[in-house]
Amino acid sequence: MREEWTKARRIVVKIGSALVTDAETGAIKRDWLASLVADIAALAKAGREVILVSSGAIALGRHVLGLGRRPLRLEENQAAAAVGQIGLAHAYEELFRGHGLTAAQILLTLGDTEERRRYLNARGTMATLLGIGAVPVVNENDTVATSEIRYGDNDRLAARVAGMMSADCLVLLSDVDGLYTAPPEADPKARRIDEVREIGPEIEAMAGSTSTGFGQGGMITKVEAARIALAAGTHMVIASGKIASPLSALERGAPCTWFIARADPVAARKRWIAGALEPRGAFIIDHGAARALAAGKSLLPAGITAVEGEFDRGDAVRIRDEEGRELGRGLTAYARADAERIIGHQSHEIARILGFEGRAEMIHRDDMALKRGP
Repeated sequence: MREEWTKARRIVVKIGSALVTDAETGAIKRDWLASLVADIAALAKAGREVILVSSGAIALGRHVLGLGRRPLRLEENQAAAAVGQIGLAHAYEELFRGHGLTAAQILLTLGDTEERRRYLNARGTMATLLGIGAVPVVNENDTVATSEIRYGDNDRLAARVAGMMSADCLVLLSDVDGLYTAPPEADPKARRIDEVREIGPEIEAMAGSTSTGFGQGGMITKVEAARIALAAGTHMVIASGKIASPLSALERGAPCTWFIARADPVAARKRWIAGALEPRGAFIIDHGAARALAAGKSLLPAGITAVEGEFDRGDAVRIRDEEGRELGRGLTAYARADAERIIGHQSHEIARILGFEGRAEMIHRDDMALKRGP
C-alpha cells in the first residue's frame, strides 16, 4: 500500500448520498454502513484519527416526509434535512457504539470554515473530540444554510474540513473508482488515472460536469476538492464506495486515483498564516517567551508585555520582541479586550480574570508561523 495511506495519522473520509441511502426506497444502506464503520473502528484501534463527512440527511428525510424524487424547493430541502439528520445520527451512534466508539455530530456551514473565529471554534471542537477518542461525523447544516451560503456538495466541504484539521489524507468514496480520461460509461476506451501531482486544464477536462442521483456533486467537484486539499498539504484519493469495507479494500491496494500534495499539512498551514492573512494587531513578548517560541512552544499570556491594534478572536497578529523585531505571526485565541486583561498572567488565572475557562495559550504553536534566521 502507498505511504500516503500507511503514514496518514489523521484521515477524513467522505461518503455521498448514493452510498448511504437506497435510491429507490430512501432507506439507509445499513449493511454497507456497518462495514464502513467497522473499517473506521479498525483504524481507530490502530491509533489513527478519523473524521467522517457524511451526506444522506436530505435523501433520508425526503423519503420519511414522502416528498418523492422530484426537485425540492429550498425550504423543502431544509425540512428534509431536519428530519433526516435525526435518523442518520441515530444510525451512526448505534453502529459506532457497537465497536466501543462514540459518534459526535458536527453540522457546518460555509461560514464556519471561512470566518476565522468560527473556524477556530469548529477546529477546537473536533480536535477535542479526536483527543478523547470520539469520531466526529460532519455534514453541511442544510437546515439553516441558504443557496448563497452553502457548499452545495460535501466533496468541497470535506476538503475544507481536511485543511482545517491538518489531515494527512482525504478519502472520497464514490460510485466510481477514480478519475478517468473520459466518462467510462460513455467511452469504453477510457482509462483510470492512477496518480495526479498537478491539477491543470487537462485534468479539469477529464472531470467534466456530470452529477448523478440525489447527490449534488460529480467528478468536477472532486477535482475542485483535490485542489483545496492539495493546497492545504493533504493527500487525496478517490476510491470506490460501491463495495463493502471500502477502506479495507483501499488498504489492500484497490483501484483508485491519488492526488499528491507537495507539502505536508503543517507546513502548508504555517505558510498560509505567514503570507495569506493580513495581521490586525501585534503581541510584544519578553525574552523568555521568545526563547520558548524558538524551542517550539506555544505563546502563553505570561510572556506578553503589550498588545497593539484592534483584533478579534481568530485574527492574525504579528509577534514582536521588545526590540521591535518581528518573530512571526499567528492566530490569536482572544480578542483585544480579553487579551489586554490576561497578558502577564499565568494561564491558570484566566478563568478568574475573564469569568470563563478560556484557552491556556494566547497563540497555539499549530496556529503560529515563525520567521527563520536572526
